[in-house]
Amino acid sequence: MIIKTAEFETSAPSLAGAPRDPLPEFAFIGRSNVGKSSLINLLAQRRELALVSSTPGKTRLLNFFRINNNWRLVDLPGYGHAAGAKVERADFNKAVADYIERGENVAQVFVLIDAAIPPQRIDIEFLRWLDGCDVAWAPVFTKIDKIGRGRLNQVVAQFGRELATAGVVLPAHFAVSATKREGREELLAFIEQQLG
Repeated sequence: MIIKTAEFETSAPSLAGAPRDPLPEFAFIGRSNVGKSSLINLLAQRRELALVSSTPGKTRLLNFFRINNNWRLVDLPGYGHAAGAKVERADFNKAVADYIERGENVAQVFVLIDAAIPPQRIDIEFLRWLDGCDVAWAPVFTKIDKIGRGRLNQVVAQFGRELATAGVVLPAHFAVSATKREGREELLAFIEQQLG
């Protein structure tokens, strides 16, 4: 897929403020400091489409970007630091929960996972919740430039085992590095395939 246009459309504090015209939406979410803004900028090939901050967790709104005038990229606030054995809606973000559960245009949710650290409990809990929603999702392992390919395979396998323990099957997944510009074509090809 060639990205010809990538334009900021709107920011909304809740689903009520989301754009109304029915374009397929591909949403990106992850814990703080997982590299979400960098990946969004890599996909769009725009350096400052999504603002990269030195302070983690700066995304507070649902941010909508119109891509090629035929689909949207949605930058969602991170799901933070939930406590306890079960993710409750309030633990990550009510607006995010509403968007994922009731958004009419959600085609896919990409969940960013930091490949350079062991599987985090909050990631597993969030994915267990997400798996119970009526929405397609896929993990995107980020920062793969910090580890070798063999280590990446180990991380993915371990993550799959952790998910299986939580009753979730690891779906098709992606591996990216915004620093080395790896994985962009695979992600965009997948999105193009979903657009049909």
